[in-house]
Amino acid sequence: MTSGTLLLLSLAFIIAACLSYYQYLYKANERTLKYFLLAFLRFLSWCLAFVLLINPVFSTKKYEIEKTPLPVFLDNSESVADLKAENEVENVLKAIQEDHDIKENFDIHVFQFDQKITSFKTLDFKGKQTQIEKLSEEVKQLFRNKKAPVILVTDGNQTYGNDYVYSFTENTPVYPVVLGDTATVLDLKIDKINVNPYAFHKNKFPVELFLSYNGSRRIESSLQIMNKGSVVAKQSVYFDSKHQSQVVQVYLEANVIGNQKYTATLSSSLVEKNKKNNSKPFVVDVIDQRTEIAVISEINHPDLGALKRSIEKNQERKVTLLTPDKISDLSQYNVVILYQPTPKFRFIFDANAKLKLGTWIITGKNTDFDFLNSVQDDFVFRMNNQTESYSPDFNPVFNAFLQEDIHFNNFPPLENKFGAIRSSGTENTLLFAKVRNIETTNPLLAFKEEGNQRRGYLFGENIWKWRMESYLSQKSFKDFDLLTDKIIQYLATNSDRKTLLIDYERFYNSGETIGITAQFFNKNYEFDENAELSISLKNKETNQVKNYNFMKANRAFKVNFTNLSAGNYSFIVTEKKSKTKESGSFEVLDFNIEKQFVNPDFKRLKLLAQNTNGKVFFPNEIKDLLQFLSQNKEYLPVQKEVVIKEPLIEWKWLLLLLTLCLATEWFVRKYNGLL
Repeated sequence: MTSGTLLLLSLAFIIAACLSYYQYLYKANERTLKYFLLAFLRFLSWCLAFVLLINPVFSTKKYEIEKTPLPVFLDNSESVADLKAENEVENVLKAIQEDHDIKENFDIHVFQFDQKITSFKTLDFKGKQTQIEKLSEEVKQLFRNKKAPVILVTDGNQTYGNDYVYSFTENTPVYPVVLGDTATVLDLKIDKINVNPYAFHKNKFPVELFLSYNGSRRIESSLQIMNKGSVVAKQSVYFDSKHQSQVVQVYLEANVIGNQKYTATLSSSLVEKNKKNNSKPFVVDVIDQRTEIAVISEINHPDLGALKRSIEKNQERKVTLLTPDKISDLSQYNVVILYQPTPKFRFIFDANAKLKLGTWIITGKNTDFDFLNSVQDDFVFRMNNQTESYSPDFNPVFNAFLQEDIHFNNFPPLENKFGAIRSSGTENTLLFAKVRNIETTNPLLAFKEEGNQRRGYLFGENIWKWRMESYLSQKSFKDFDLLTDKIIQYLATNSDRKTLLIDYERFYNSGETIGITAQFFNKNYEFDENAELSISLKNKETNQVKNYNFMKANRAFKVNFTNLSAGNYSFIVTEKKSKTKESGSFEVLDFNIEKQFVNPDFKRLKLLAQNTNGKVFFPNEIKDLLQFLSQNKEYLPVQKEVVIKEPLIEWKWLLLLLTLCLATEWFVRKYNGLL
C-alpha cells in the first residue's frame, strides 16, 4: 500500500468522523447512548463507503517450490515389439516413477508416441509409424521458456517426418534410453526403390533399388522382381565388409496397360534374423498415351522452362516448346499454352477456333493486348505501356476444380502491363489481383468454359518465381506442380462439369492414414457447405462393407481411414439430399515399414544426445541416468516468491458489513421514532 493511499484513508476516517458528529451530535438536544450508537453506525458506514471508493490494494507474499519439468517419452511403435524390448520400456518407466529423488526434484510428465503423441495410458506397441521429430514441438509448447531435460525411451527408428537429430534445441538436453540389442546381426535389406509412378505401353521403364547388407563375410544374394507370380527380372548381387551397400538399376517392360504391382525380393542361403525387410512392393501405372501440350512463345523466358518442368512431373504429360512460325498443325496436341501472344499468333487462334483445344493464355510485358482484344471475347483489355506488379489473392469460392490455398499470399507478384481488365462475368476466378496489398476485382488466374472448350488466363509473367517460392517454403515443388497439373487436367478434359469431386491416391502403404477429400456443388456450381456426404467402403477380398460420414474442413469434406489391412478397396461417395454418387478404388500395399529394422538406430540417438548436450543410456543403466539428473545442479528445484495483489473492492464481506450498518441504523431510528 502506497503512502498516497494511506493519506487518503486517513482523510476518509476524519471526514467520516466529522460527518457523523455533525449529523447526530452537533445540534442534538440530548447526547444519550442512543445518539452515540447512531453516530457510531453512521461513522462505520461512511468509513466503509470511502474505503470502497479508494479501493486500496493489499499485497501478500508466499513462497512456492518450482520443480524442473521432466518429460518422459515412451516409444509405442511395432518396431519396439519386433526388437523384443517391451519389458525394457516397462522397467524404465517403473524405475522413473519409483525413484524418490526424481519425484522430489522433478515434475514428471509421461507421454507415449508412435505417429501421434498422447499422454501415457497403456502401451500396446502397435503403432504403425514412428515420428520422433514432432516431440521437439511438444516440448516447446508445454514447457516454454523452461529448461526441461527429456528422457527419450526409443529404438531410434523413425519412419515418418524430418530428421529428428537436429529438431531439438540446445537448451533442451535429450537423454535417449536405447531399446533393443545393438549387437550386429546378419541382415539383407531393400532400403529404397526409386521408380516413376507412370510408364508408357510397350516401353521400358527404369527401376532403381538401394540394397544394404549388415555383416562381415562375403555373400552372394539373389535379387528378383516379380509381377503376378512371374519373375520379370533377376540378377546376382555380392556383398562383403567393404561393400555393404549396392545400387542396382533394372529395366522392365511395360506390356500390360493399367496398374501393375511388382514385388522386389533380396534373398540368400544364409539365415537372417529378420526377413520382412527383404521384400518391398511398388506399383507402376502403365498408360496407353500421354497428353501432348504445346507451349508457344516468340520470346525466351524462364517461365517456359519452369512450366515444362512442372507439367512434365506428371509422366502422362509431354511438353513441346515451339515458336509461332514453327507450328503448322495444332491437331496433334491436346492443350496449347500461348505465352504472351502477339499478331504472329493469329494463325494459331484461327486454327484453334475450329479445333477448340484447351487453351491457356499467359500475358506479360511483351503481350500485344490490342491483338488479344481482337481474337477473343472473354476479356476486354484497356492497358498502357506502364508495368505493374500484381500479387495473388486466393478466391475461396472457386469451383472449377478442387484446389486448396497453397499460401498464395506468400507468392511473389507477377508483372503485367498496367490497366483495366473487364470480363464477361462468366469466368471462374481462382486468383484475384492485388496491387500493393490493395484488393481489386481484376482476375489474375481465371478460367472460362464455352461449349466443349475450356480456356485459362494468367495475367502476369514470372510464374517461375512462384515455383521457386513453393520450394523455399515447403522444401518441395509439389504444391506448385500439383497446381499446374490440375490446370492442364482441367483444360484437357471436356466441359461436363461434375457436382461431386473426389480427390484420393490410388495406392497406400499399410499403416498409413488414408485420406479422401470431396467437394459438392449445387446447381449453380457453388460450393455447398451444407451437403451431407457419406462413403461406403468395401474390401474386395472379404466383401466387408463399412459406412462413414465426411467431416467439414476448409471448403471441403474429408474422411480418414486408419489401420486398414492390405488389399483392394472400392468405395462409393453419396450426397444424401441429391442422391449424387461418385465411385473409385484404391489398394493398400502389404508393406509394414515398422518391421524393417533388426537393430536400434544407436548412431542417430548418440548424435541427438551430442547435439543437445545430453547423453545416451541403455535400459540397464537407468539408475545411473536418474542419479545423474538428481545430482545435476542445473535441475534443482527453485524457491519462488509469489506476490498476490488483491484490491479491497473484492472483499465481499465489506459490502455485507456496510449493508448491515445501514440496516441497523435504520432499525434503531425507526424503533425510536426518529424517521
